[in-house]
Amino acid sequence: MKNLPRYLAISTLFLSSLFYAFSSYAEPLGEQVDSIIESKTIDQVNINQASAEDLAKNLNGIGLNKAKKIVEYREKFGPFVSIEQLKEVSGIGQSILDNNAGKLIL
Repeated sequence: MKNLPRYLAISTLFLSSLFYAFSSYAEPLGEQVDSIIESKTIDQVNINQASAEDLAKNLNGIGLNKAKKIVEYREKFGPFVSIEQLKEVSGIGQSILDNNAGKLIL
């Protein structure tokens, strides 16, 4: 399921490339895939499953150090039972929750 966005991007580009196959304006397929993947935004991040790298990459105001603290907290105390519980992690405050409203899921 986590590869679905990449699959959809590649499928879309494949169909687009067929349409533009004879056009002199077509970019190489590899460049189109890379461009779409780079511009893709993550809609939601599961704080009970995401790696530190995924947390840092997809959440606003969360660098790798804070992301590691989130994972360490989760490993020590078990899964988060609410989004608000993130504030118990050192360095995570209400502003980070506000900046990621709608992205954070359990």
